[in-house]
This record gives sequence, structure tokens and C-alpha cells, in this order.
Amino acid sequence: MPADRVDSYFVCATPRTGSSLLLGLLESTGVAGHPQAYFRAPDEPLWADRWRLPRAADGRVDYADYLRAALAEGRTGNGVFGAKLMWGAVEELVARLATVHPDLSGADTALLDRAFGRTRFVFLRRDDVLAQAVSWLRAEQTGAWFVGGNGEISGNAGTGRAPRFDAAGIRHYLQVIEEHNAAWEAWFAARGIRPYRVRYEDLDQDMVAATRGVLDFLGLEPPAGDGAIVARHRRQADRLNRDWIERYRAEPVDG
Repeated sequence: MPADRVDSYFVCATPRTGSSLLLGLLESTGVAGHPQAYFRAPDEPLWADRWRLPRAADGRVDYADYLRAALAEGRTGNGVFGAKLMWGAVEELVARLATVHPDLSGADTALLDRAFGRTRFVFLRRDDVLAQAVSWLRAEQTGAWFVGGNGEISGNAGTGRAPRFDAAGIRHYLQVIEEHNAAWEAWFAARGIRPYRVRYEDLDQDMVAATRGVLDFLGLEPPAGDGAIVARHRRQADRLNRDWIERYRAEPVDG
């Protein structure tokens, strides 16, 4: 095992930055775990049911059992584990880990290292935050968060609602994106973490190169040939997204 190879990694992001796309690409390599959003609170009961974990009389699952099952699900044969974290999920995760390792309560990185071993972080951002906000609003309205898939537990059922232009909604998500990106940056800085940074625009332009860059950061040997890195998800943005962007830009500043 290379001395600089990780045991685990987290793709840290905000919604609509291509995180599902990147996770599918990483899994396709066969060496970077089976990364999913295992620690998104609304999905944890669904994962627990999929893994047939025992429940207490009050319906709760022992978090140590949940953690073991997630690690087993998310590892490839080489022992590497991967997962995705949106802002907010990291705080929920460390709080739950503190119930398993109370001696490390309040020490985020120590808890993560105890639970996941040598851990690194990939930070995925999007330069075009307006396109991101439009995509986020549309996904919230329709419930269609991805097309294709990679074994996700939720996100593709859809709500049956038609997308509707909403300038106030776009402004809201622009603000949320700014706040969450700043929160991630502050969290990394406060803990001395230097994440590997990936731009959505670079991922979109050359998926294979972006994936190989992440593998190199993780100390993992990429598979031979570009054909070994395959996208599991399909692009969702279409003319409607472009129309909403143009319409939002033409809106009066005071909305």
C-alpha cells in the first residue's frame, strides 16, 4: 500500500455542482470506493432499510451499526471508502460520530479519522453560480436531481410538478450557495484542511482528466486507458435552463 494512499475521502459540495457525476466517475475506476451520500440525514433511514439494520423499539438504528454498514457498502476491494457531504451534513455526521466515540466529542477531524482512517477532502465548486442556482431551483421543483444513476437511494422519483420560473427562488439559491461555499471554506480553514479543488466547469469539459486528478490526490493508481472511467449520469440542463438564466439577467434589480 502506498504510504500516501488514503483510507477514505469525502466529496464536499453544494447542490448542482456535478457531485453525482463525479461520484459515478470515481466509482467506475474500481479503486475509489462506492461513493454515495450515505450521511444525508433524510436518507439514512432508507439506507438502514436497504442494509436491513436492526431497529430499537423506538425505531432508531444504533449509529455504530449504521457506520459499519456504510463503510462496508462504500469500500472497494482495496479498502478505500468514499462518500459525499453537502454543507450541513458534515455537522450532522460529526455529531453522530460523537455518540460512537464520545471521547472525541467536539474534535471534528479526529472523529472523522477515528471512524474513517486516513481521510482527505475534495471540494467541488461551480464558477457559474447563476446556472447552479437555476439548476437547483428546477431540481427542487421537479424532484429530478439526476438522470442515469449510480445506486443512489433517492433523488430521481420526481414530484410530477412542472418547472416554473421564479426570480425570487433563484435569488434565494444564489444566497444559499454563497453562504454554503463560505461555510465550507471556513470549516476547512479552521481545521487546517487543504482540500483538493475541482471546478464543475473543468469536470464538464474533461471528465476523465478531472477524475484522474482526484485519484492522484488520493494516492490511487488510475485504471489503464480512458475507457475505464465512465460517466453514470447524463446532463440535465437544456434550453429551459438557458432561458431562465437569460430571463433572470433581464429582471429589474429590485426584482
